[in-house]
Amino acid sequence: MKALIRLALCCVMGSAMLQVAAAQSVKPRPPSPPAASVPVAPARATPAASAEDDEWRMPDRVKVNDNTVTVITAPVGGIMAMLGSDMSRVLDDDANLRVISMIGKGPVQNIADILYLKNVDMGMTLSDVPEFYKLQYNVPDIQTRLRYIAKLYNGEIHIVAPTSIKTIFDLEGKTVVAPKDIGFATARAIFSRLGIKAKIDYRTDGFLGLQQVVDGKVDAWFTATGKINQNVRAVKNSEGKLHFVSIPYDRRIQDLYLPTEFTNEDYPNLVAPNEPVDTVANMAILASVNWPETSDRYKRVARFVDVFFQKMDEFHKPPRNPKWREASIVTTVPGWIRFKAAQEWLDSHRPSAASADAARPADPSTREFEQYLTQQNRSGQKLSPEEMVKVYSGFLEWRRNR
Repeated sequence: MKALIRLALCCVMGSAMLQVAAAQSVKPRPPSPPAASVPVAPARATPAASAEDDEWRMPDRVKVNDNTVTVITAPVGGIMAMLGSDMSRVLDDDANLRVISMIGKGPVQNIADILYLKNVDMGMTLSDVPEFYKLQYNVPDIQTRLRYIAKLYNGEIHIVAPTSIKTIFDLEGKTVVAPKDIGFATARAIFSRLGIKAKIDYRTDGFLGLQQVVDGKVDAWFTATGKINQNVRAVKNSEGKLHFVSIPYDRRIQDLYLPTEFTNEDYPNLVAPNEPVDTVANMAILASVNWPETSDRYKRVARFVDVFFQKMDEFHKPPRNPKWREASIVTTVPGWIRFKAAQEWLDSHRPSAASADAARPADPSTREFEQYLTQQNRSGQKLSPEEMVKVYSGFLEWRRNR
């Protein structure tokens, strides 16, 4: 008991000593000046902060799903993946629409993914892929199960080979690397149409195949990637052993492809000055399933179409990918049917849509071709394949003479 009393006294005395020490360490404050001598700052109105600025809340699960659509693109680094990223940035508004860009395997696989994957609303593909499905899978008209929304850009066909191979017809019996994701489908279609029997290697990685051409291990490298392809532009060709193989605008491929060319400005390492190389291009398009109009999927895509078409001009401005200047919401894609909501939007906005499309910053070669058609009084005319060959041949001659 005595020990407990001593312990209690020690605690009390220690506490009292601490309080005394604390009191001694506090210095007295100087007296405050009279209130009249203190200047008073004018009062400022403080803007009231909204609840949205101060509070972060979990999004509503139902609303998130209702407003979201998905677009499947292609491997990272390609034009399709870049355009998908642009779509997400430009079209998202957090209230009415959210676009999720998904990395896919490429235009051929994308058609199967659009048709069969549960979470894919739309996808990017190429206009000539149905031809590949007809040849490779014996499916004659797979595009009838799909609908296109808009043309996105031109996919120029690149064939890099030694200068001894002048035109695509010289690839008869040769070994051609045409990567599965970025060239095989188009090579299969064009070679079949033109009756060219070449050995196509579609298993070799895309740019490894290009290196094999540089190293002389294969005869040619074939892709449908759209210009300007920076990997092609970076090819070292100081000795001039390589070049682009010419693809004439043969009547057998005119229902699938557009005429175009590569210039020295496009690829100074592979095209000589003032000696453009003829090639062709397919169309990269945005497509969806032919959903029933009463379905939820149709309504989602229709909502996307409305926002996408209204904001098309935004995609033509920096810093968006330059290939957007080739996008067109009014261009008709041969062999395809337009998504019903897209057609209805165009029908109700026809004059303004056509005017905006005509005013878009076109690719230089496209702009020149349109100028030539105007000079020849052929602008807006529907030309037969035979007439198109004559007109385009005249255009090339006109351009060279300029």
